[in-house]
Amino acid sequence: FFLSPKLEKKAKGKLQKQICRVVLDHFEQQYTAELGEAWSTVRDVLTSPWCWQHALLLNSFSPSPGLESSLAEQGYRPAFPAALPYLPAAFRCYSRAAPGRFPAQKHQPGRLKGYYLLNAASLLPVLALEVQDGEDVLDLCAAPGGKAVAILQCAWPGHFHCNEYDDLRSRWLEQTIESFIPDPLSNLITVSQLDGRQIGDLQPESYDKVLVDAPCSNDRSWLFSGDPQQAELRLMQRKELSSLQFQLLRSALKALRPGGSLVYSTCTLSRAENTDVINLILSSCRDVVPVDISGLARGVAQEFSFLSGTQQHELLVLPEKGRAWGPMYVAKLKKVSST
Repeated sequence: FFLSPKLEKKAKGKLQKQICRVVLDHFEQQYTAELGEAWSTVRDVLTSPWCWQHALLLNSFSPSPGLESSLAEQGYRPAFPAALPYLPAAFRCYSRAAPGRFPAQKHQPGRLKGYYLLNAASLLPVLALEVQDGEDVLDLCAAPGGKAVAILQCAWPGHFHCNEYDDLRSRWLEQTIESFIPDPLSNLITVSQLDGRQIGDLQPESYDKVLVDAPCSNDRSWLFSGDPQQAELRLMQRKELSSLQFQLLRSALKALRPGGSLVYSTCTLSRAENTDVINLILSSCRDVVPVDISGLARGVAQEFSFLSGTQQHELLVLPEKGRAWGPMYVAKLKKVSST
């Protein structure tokens, strides 16, 4: 749907009051320096929730008759083309250029949902991971569970370990799995509440694929922090996030088998939490090499806008009007034998 000019003006006035000035000023300074001219476009989208888009990932375990034709009538189309390096047949996601949100489905114990609402860019780490049937997979920071659900649309892992340290978020993760995954498959899933920084020592070389969707400064939500004091505290603690992300990555690499691959992702534009963390891992770990994901970026270039000048093993989705996905940073690494 599109808002009338009158309603848009009313919504704009209301939403502008909710934007946290402390965070916006901080972002203004940092991202003008890091993104240059691209920041003004990104800023306009991030501060205008009425132009945000939502995508639907269909649940192959709970087919909904007529849903795809209904989506087509409302202007939705497949978000990912068949020309991608990795796109399993059961992986079906629909999006449209117009903003607006499809009705959410309520959690009902014992009943599977037909689709998952999300930012389409959050599926790029899953497609980059390229999970195959029978592989042992670790989702290190798994809540709220959207990427775990997406992984299970792609393949049937031998074992799937979903970890979430935070107690409240872990319960959210368990509810997501219950809402989307049938019992025979959910029996292959282990949900834990371990400190992700310790998993590598607890379970060394146990996984073929690892996803590290790291805790980060979530640019979209931080801009609408209701409490200025909380926002100030977040911005102060922001400097510590890259250290946590590095420790999680190092732990994930210990948990990865030689020959296995890892995908690191965040939903921030911050270079310190993205490229700098990956560069530090590459310079400090001799058994890690970058993996080229430029083919994935080229394959989805019609749907997503990317920051130019990134390395072949990374991509950064920049929100823009009509393609308001992201921010989403994705990087892929491979563990080689240290001998």
